[in-house]
Amino acid sequence: MKLRFLHMVFALLPYLLISQVSVEEIGEMPPELAENSGLIFYNGKLISHNDSGNTPELYEIDTVSMQVNRIVTISNAVNIDWEDITQDENYIYIADIGNYFGTREDLSIYKISKQDFDSSGNVAAEKINFAYEDQNSFEDSGKSNWDAEALFVLNDQLVILTKQWLGSGTVAYSVTKEPGNHTAKRLDTYQVDGLVTGASFNPLSNELLILGHSSILVPFVNRVNGVTTSTIFGGTVENLPFDIGFAQTEGIAYISQNRFVISSEHFQRTIPAINLNPLLYSLQMENEVNSNEEMEPNLDIIEDSLLLYKKYGSNILEYELSTKKRVLAQAVFDTSGKMVHFKQGSEIEHTALDLISLKSGVYYLTFYLGDKIISKPFVSN
Repeated sequence: MKLRFLHMVFALLPYLLISQVSVEEIGEMPPELAENSGLIFYNGKLISHNDSGNTPELYEIDTVSMQVNRIVTISNAVNIDWEDITQDENYIYIADIGNYFGTREDLSIYKISKQDFDSSGNVAAEKINFAYEDQNSFEDSGKSNWDAEALFVLNDQLVILTKQWLGSGTVAYSVTKEPGNHTAKRLDTYQVDGLVTGASFNPLSNELLILGHSSILVPFVNRVNGVTTSTIFGGTVENLPFDIGFAQTEGIAYISQNRFVISSEHFQRTIPAINLNPLLYSLQMENEVNSNEEMEPNLDIIEDSLLLYKKYGSNILEYELSTKKRVLAQAVFDTSGKMVHFKQGSEIEHTALDLISLKSGVYYLTFYLGDKIISKPFVSN
């Protein structure tokens, strides 16, 4: 897909923030994840799952090969309707919150230890059961306003955003992270004018991105600033340019301060004839602040994180390196250990490598960070 550069200018409090948003198709989701419905970025890998009626499994995706590298089964879970996934420092949370007809009285969130996830392909989860504090009727009257597909962590609480089929808005509910039976507390509402299918709160920028699409599969991304634990939509809400054509967008995850990845699932209909492949996209935001007062950033950057990705059929390998350390050098090695590329840190000008001179095979992109080395494999076709 062609790289689309989209521009917008808007006023934000006393200073002017100029945002450039670029959207790029990374590749097709693995066939195992044709019905993917959530994303997180953890340990240099994307993690996803499928939605209703599928197996209770999490899939690790290599963003270069776009293949599944690892599958982790949640041994004591059932995938009634898994719709989103999120994380904090120590746990992964899976939202079994799909509720199209509004009849479910078994809504839950599975809580998985990252330590268990890292060490085994078969893990047990704790369970957070909940009910919405203001839902009084569970009768099946067709599509409802009690469906939900978005979950994110905000400090010590989990926040659910509903998918209102009737009202085209969303309601934010707060749920504790503690296992047991709980009540989801109503926090806030917003008339999004669409169907919310995912959300990601980025602690590096303190921004919430909300993903969704219209009833005719026109995707949208909303950026929310000023989020607090008591008021989700009390600050500014703006619609970001996100022109990817028709897509059933489902998952969104932050991978750095200004970069997110977004997934869509397979959609097919006979009349009219529609066939949309499940795809993965990159959304990059680059901000330049013009102000009379110099602003001091106060952001914690993920240390020593390296993400590689490459468009299908492309000879360009792109990467995202996040580190507080000085980059001394960059190198590429083949599987025999032979160095086939080297640059001093001062010579690195771009976050991309041209692979045209490399033979087909597996290579390792390596960065020397003074007191350590970080390296990731990639495939040259």
